[in-house]
Amino acid sequence: MFRAFLVTILFATLPLKAQVATPKPPPVTVSDLSEAAHPVDSTASAAYKYRYGKTWFEKKNDDWVMVTEVYTRLKIYRKAGYEYANAEILYFSDSRRAKGFFSEAATYNLVNGAIEKTPLNEESQFEEEFEEEFTIKKIAMPNVKEGSIIEYKYTIKTPHFGALNDWYFQFDIPVDDVRYDVIIPTYFTYNIYSTGFVEIEEKPLSITFNKKTDVSERHYSYKAVNVPAIKDEEYVNNIDNYTSILKHEIASVQFPDFPPLKLSTDWVTVAKKIYEDDRFGRELKFNSYFEKDIDLVVKPEYTARQKADSIFSFVRGRMSWNKRAGYLCYRGVKKAYSEKSGNAAEINLMLTAMLRHAGLDANPVLVSTRSNGVALFPTRYAYDYVIASVTIDGNTVLMDATSKYSMPDVLPARTLNWVGRLIKKDGESSEISLTPKMNSRETVNVIAAIAADGTVSGQVRDLYADYVAYVLREMLATLQMEEYVEKLESMNKGVTISNYKLSNDKNPAKPLSESYGFTDSMHADLMGGKIYFSPMLHFSEQENPFTGETRNYPVDFIYPLQKRHIITVTLPEGYRVESMPEPVTMVMEENIGSYKYNITAQGNTIQLSSFFDINFPTVSHEYYRTLKDFFSKMIEKQKEKIVLVKNQ
Repeated sequence: MFRAFLVTILFATLPLKAQVATPKPPPVTVSDLSEAAHPVDSTASAAYKYRYGKTWFEKKNDDWVMVTEVYTRLKIYRKAGYEYANAEILYFSDSRRAKGFFSEAATYNLVNGAIEKTPLNEESQFEEEFEEEFTIKKIAMPNVKEGSIIEYKYTIKTPHFGALNDWYFQFDIPVDDVRYDVIIPTYFTYNIYSTGFVEIEEKPLSITFNKKTDVSERHYSYKAVNVPAIKDEEYVNNIDNYTSILKHEIASVQFPDFPPLKLSTDWVTVAKKIYEDDRFGRELKFNSYFEKDIDLVVKPEYTARQKADSIFSFVRGRMSWNKRAGYLCYRGVKKAYSEKSGNAAEINLMLTAMLRHAGLDANPVLVSTRSNGVALFPTRYAYDYVIASVTIDGNTVLMDATSKYSMPDVLPARTLNWVGRLIKKDGESSEISLTPKMNSRETVNVIAAIAADGTVSGQVRDLYADYVAYVLREMLATLQMEEYVEKLESMNKGVTISNYKLSNDKNPAKPLSESYGFTDSMHADLMGGKIYFSPMLHFSEQENPFTGETRNYPVDFIYPLQKRHIITVTLPEGYRVESMPEPVTMVMEENIGSYKYNITAQGNTIQLSSFFDINFPTVSHEYYRTLKDFFSKMIEKQKEKIVLVKNQ
């Protein structure tokens, strides 16, 4: 019930009487250039005033070419919006018939009350290759200032039309008027999908005859106005998952006098085709390159779980990930094993093959990483990664050996993207959850003392397990110890750290432990002969991450979390407690999470326990107000003060 909701629509072709032409925006005016701020979103550094697109098909001899033309007019309000004055297009350029270009590009400014137009020059246009068969065209608009209006048009012509380019109705800046027309020959049928929460006016229009191509065409028209900027807030997965986007996937082709050719597929078929690819399925069959090594790693007396853990540790320790994702092998598992380096497919297919060699029920799992987003329709491009799985005593354990700090069922965060697809030896497949199975734990123990001048000093021992340990290990791998201590001190103003020590930072099989001494000069105040301090010291949450009034997409914590603080504070000599916070227990609806705060005083010692739990990795936006109020109350409680007075 906490899984994000994505709208998926297959549009029917409903005949209407009128055919709507893509409109042209009005000319740039003095009033447009004089506008100092966006009328709805005054915080916007820029805004799309008009964004019109149109896709149609042209026929030359017996060849079809898809043409997409997009006009954009953009208003720059502040310097922070200058980045939007640069534009680029990307297209598949393996054919001479594929090309892309910009036109009608100019910058408008208001100079002495008159409109000044500066056209784009040749020196501000660039072209570069991208991943071999793709081309990028870029422009940098001239004479951009605060108040400028930018306009440009680009055109892409391509013989590849299995999928249309995604059409965005929403961006990280406001859009006043966005429209898209698609004219498709009746020979071609597309599945049409939509994501996001923006209200889009959809008009499937009548079938009309095109004399230029001698083919009837279906015309679809889409429009949205006053679209707010989508905000990449705290605890968001890939923001594109929730942005309003239109997608087209070709479903079938039928020419006259020929039977229909069905091109759309399902997830099972996609997975089977991937498995049959030599760069995937065949790589799983090789084992001679590792047999001797694995036979030494796996002892005959090992249980199935011990075999799996030993093989995983061996691969993780031997192999280095080259930072390339992918579910197909680039150089092959044999060469990767020899060179001790490979992409995600080479490392994890190798791991799968080794697990099978040891007699275990192991299978690869296709994954779409968080940066790749959630796929809306079945296609080979929906996936961009592969991990390994092994089923032991009916339980399936997921593994990814690309990270030196991952563990069985503790995957790199990049792979935690809802669901994957497990493929068996015969090519059969099934959906499998990637959701973490356990709550990751952090336990903080603090023993501190307050001096009469308000200085707090003490010792901290912090234990991290599972995902919280994984995240910290990944961070520590990129920093020197001194850098990390400085980072801790900068995050906690007034705190000085000494004698910092780490344990098990290189051993992900055990909880990560850090310990250090500290002095704190900012979390206790002396006023009127009394001492005021928060018993949470510098460990309290300072700001509510949920600041918006509403939210249209899920809250993504990545993994369930338990955070425990046990804090013991010794009072300064000659002082006693005048007042202290009341204990509290807060539980969110549907068992989303809870917070327990308990405090006791005995003699000259105060002991606080603070238990915070989030029980789901993803929480529906319907519970946003619940989360916001919960965090607000928790932070208020953690900021409450104990008041100390001198003994009489």
